[in-house]
Amino acid sequence: MKAYVHKGESYMFDQIEQPRVRENQVLVKMKSVGLNRRDLMIKNKRGKHPEPLVLGSDGSGIVEAVGDDVTRFKKGDAVMVNPGMGWLENSITSPDTLQIVGLPDHGTFSEYYCVDSDYLELKPDHLSFEEASVFSLAGLTAYRAMFTKGELKKDETVFIPGAGSGVATYLIQFAKALGARVIVTSRSEDKCSKAEKIGADLCIDTNTDWKEVLKNETVDLVIDSVGEATFNRSLAVLKKGGRLVTFGATTDDVVSFNVRTFFYQQQQILGSTLGSVEELKEMIEFVNVHQIHPVIDQVFSFDEMDQAFNYLDQGKQFGKIAVKF
Repeated sequence: MKAYVHKGESYMFDQIEQPRVRENQVLVKMKSVGLNRRDLMIKNKRGKHPEPLVLGSDGSGIVEAVGDDVTRFKKGDAVMVNPGMGWLENSITSPDTLQIVGLPDHGTFSEYYCVDSDYLELKPDHLSFEEASVFSLAGLTAYRAMFTKGELKKDETVFIPGAGSGVATYLIQFAKALGARVIVTSRSEDKCSKAEKIGADLCIDTNTDWKEVLKNETVDLVIDSVGEATFNRSLAVLKKGGRLVTFGATTDDVVSFNVRTFFYQQQQILGSTLGSVEELKEMIEFVNVHQIHPVIDQVFSFDEMDQAFNYLDQGKQFGKIAVKF
């Protein structure tokens, strides 16, 4: 079967053997896959590995075959992939068994994908295959950060630095569906406009003095994935006793801050990453109830995977990038 892989020092198309269904597994004929910034990093993590690894953590498709003992799915079902392996029930932290699809085992960027039935969910009827293919990784990351860790409540205010990432677009929509006030930042007027169209109440210029601009706001929760470049500025706008959830660092990983100011403000800093199968099911129910659609910036064909990766690497998109078969 045709697959998009990392091999040697490069990303490329390759022909690999189609997987065979084993006990409790499901074989999915892929209809669409979603790109994540994680996909760009596999090359550095693997080095000059001679064996091909199928890339990709997200995807959706049609069940082609099921193994013995599989009762949740049947041939013809429309499904979406859960990218988090080894984390079934919600817990305070992710278990040591957690692995993300696409490394070290084969991912979703191939004509067929085979996985244990625990790591698939039925596609919501209101989502297209392209929409379902970009939902799980970014959507689940957003859901856990906002609700499990951040405990956002109706009528609270959430502040999200950086409006254009895939996770940010889910955070905006989830918070607005809950009934919270949503404030975001961006350097781009176009991204600000798009953020407001999907539910942001206020978008401020990244380069402004956040504390001055937001002096009349009460920020209950900050969800920050930028890291060093925004961390102290985020703490500065967070109310006394407020919560800051961090799940990423697109700038420097290492952050320093004034611990005395922090403990006098009695703020909380919480780490989060991805989410469990239990939380994914909760998120899908939430998405169904509120009829939420992901924001897709571009859809490429599978043959255009090189172009899709180049577009992802540029970082100019608002929302997600899908690749259809």
